[in-house]
Amino acid sequence: MNKLNNERHWAVILGASSGFGEAAARQLAKDGYNIIGVHLDRQATMHNVARIIDEIKSYKVESIFYNVNAADEEKRKEIIEDLLKRTGGKPKVKVVMHSLAFGTLKPFIPKENEQQITKAQIEMTIDVMANSLVYWVQDFVSNGLLVTKARIFAMTSSGGHAAIPYYGAVSAAKAALESHCRQLAVELGPMEVAVNAIMAGVTDTPALRKIPGNIPMIEVARRKNPRGKLTTPGQVAKIIALFCQEGGEWISGGIIHADGGEDAVSFVGQGEPENDSLKNYSSPKTLLGE
Repeated sequence: MNKLNNERHWAVILGASSGFGEAAARQLAKDGYNIIGVHLDRQATMHNVARIIDEIKSYKVESIFYNVNAADEEKRKEIIEDLLKRTGGKPKVKVVMHSLAFGTLKPFIPKENEQQITKAQIEMTIDVMANSLVYWVQDFVSNGLLVTKARIFAMTSSGGHAAIPYYGAVSAAKAALESHCRQLAVELGPMEVAVNAIMAGVTDTPALRKIPGNIPMIEVARRKNPRGKLTTPGQVAKIIALFCQEGGEWISGGIIHADGGEDAVSFVGQGEPENDSLKNYSSPKTLLGE
């Protein structure tokens, strides 16, 4: 991609410190975009954020990272104000990527010794992992920051249309996120802005490792996938970069399967895991980061 076309434009990555968001930030910086990364990290993982920023700077583009809750309205407003100052109020945001993974993983109907999910937890999960996309886009548009033919991406998953243990609230959020993408695609059509949900295959990310049963899930996905392997964040980032190229604005309002055909396979037969250790795994109940 010609860097000259992108050097004065910004890509805003919501959830930029790991997984899909990290990979997209690195790839888009390589393609010449300035990067605004919004992430939520504790001190223990800030070294990884520093590594990402160093790599982005090596591509001779600008990089601004905010360690805040992307779903916090006041923090969002502060970032918008900062971006307005840096851009002189001109439309400069060409890419928006929503990759927030902070939600509660608990059953709707608990078994013995389990806690059921609460109303507050369901509402928080859907607000962070779905509704926040709408609020960010509204602010970009109302402040004149979004360019014509911009690209907006949101990370969904097969959980948006399939049941996964403990995943009910997140599944609802993914379904809502897909709906938001369709609606935004229609309402932003006059600006020729393309809005798509990206459905990656099972990918070994920090967020996935928080899901109860993640190790067997990884093994089953590997067996399901026609390629015999998992999706990687880097593969998804390259697909996003591809959709950012000229002509990609005509692809809008859809769910893009970035999974090597994994979701097309419904059954692979019954079998024992190759590694007995797959039978023993921890079951944390909350996603703690992007």
